[in-house]
Amino acid sequence: MLKKKLFALFVITSFFSSFIIPNVYAEDTFQPEKFPYTEMQIQVMPEFDYPENWPKDTPSLLVGQYGTFTNKTGQDFEGKIEIAVPAYEKGFQAYLVAEFPEDNKPEVKRPFDVDKDKGVISWTPSKAIKNNESYRFVVEYYTSSVEVKDNRSFTFEYSNPTEIGTLDVIFYAPMDAKEISLEPKAPNNTKSEYGEELFYYQYKDVKVGENYKYSFTYQKDGFKSTLDAINEKQPPNDENHTGVNGTATDQISGGSDGTSGSGGDRPLIGIGGAVVIGIAIVLAGVFVYLGLKGKSQSAPKGTSSKAANNHPKMHLGKKDIKAISMDEKKELRKKLLTGKIDQETYDEEMKKLI
Repeated sequence: MLKKKLFALFVITSFFSSFIIPNVYAEDTFQPEKFPYTEMQIQVMPEFDYPENWPKDTPSLLVGQYGTFTNKTGQDFEGKIEIAVPAYEKGFQAYLVAEFPEDNKPEVKRPFDVDKDKGVISWTPSKAIKNNESYRFVVEYYTSSVEVKDNRSFTFEYSNPTEIGTLDVIFYAPMDAKEISLEPKAPNNTKSEYGEELFYYQYKDVKVGENYKYSFTYQKDGFKSTLDAINEKQPPNDENHTGVNGTATDQISGGSDGTSGSGGDRPLIGIGGAVVIGIAIVLAGVFVYLGLKGKSQSAPKGTSSKAANNHPKMHLGKKDIKAISMDEKKELRKKLLTGKIDQETYDEEMKKLI
C-alpha cells in the first residue's frame, strides 16, 4: 500500500512539474522576441577613439548600441540579458555594458560576459525587470575590422532580433577623412565646423529579422583619433571649456513619433545647448533632443583625512597627477561627444579636475 501511495505521489508531482518547469525557464531565459524595443540607436564611429594597448597603425571601429526595450514575457524577468555582438570579428573588445536605472541619472556599469561561440554579450540587471516595465541599456565594443588599402573601408551589419518602434543608425566620419562613401546613401547628413561629417538613418516599425547592411569607405592619412584631433584643434579651456558646449548625439529618449530630416517631429540629432564638434549649429531649428541625457550624481563634498590619504593621487608626484588629470579630461570629453553625459554634468565633473 505504501509503495502505491508513493508511486501515486510521484506521478502527481511529475504532472505538476510539467507546468512549473516551463514557467521557471521563461523567467530565467532571455527570449529577444519577448522584449520588443521602443527605441534602438546604433552609433558607428571609425577611428573615433582607441582603447588602451590598441595595435599601432590599426584603425579602430567603435560601435555603441543604446536600447530601450519592454518586458512582454507576462512575468517579471530575473535572468541574464543577451545582446548579439560580432565577437568573431578581428580585434573585438567589449568596452562597456551599462544600464540606466533612473531617469535623469547617469548610466551604471554592469559586469558582463562575452560568449564568442554564441556571439553574444550578456549581463544581469541590477534588479528584476517587472512585467511591462521598460529597461534602458548601452553596449559598446571595438573591432579592428577597418581594412587599410588605397582606401579605408568596412561593412557594418545589423539584424534585429525583435520588433523595434524606432531604429536610428548614425555614422561618424573620422576627422580629416576625405572621399567618404556610404552605401546605401544616407538620407540625412550634416558637417561640423571641423570638417567632420555625420550620416544618419531612421527606420520605423521594424519587424523581427530585418537586416541592414552598410558599406563605408574613406581616405585618411595617419591614425590619429577624432577625439585627439578635436583636442588639438581646439583644446578645452579648464575655466570655460569653450572647446565643447553640448552633445554631439543626445541618445535615446521618449518623444513624439516622427521622421528624420526636415519636417519630422522626432529627428535624430540634438542641439544640446550649443556646439559639439560643430554639429549642432547645422539645422538647429530642426533637431531636438533624443535624450538619455543625465545629470551626474554629485560626489560627496566632504572627505575624511583617512580617505584622502588612501586616494591614489595623494601618493603621486605632480607630473603623474597631471597625466591622470589629462586622461580624465579626455574621458569626460569623450562622454560628452558621444552623448553619455550632458553639458551640465560635464561642467561639474571638469571643475573637480581643475
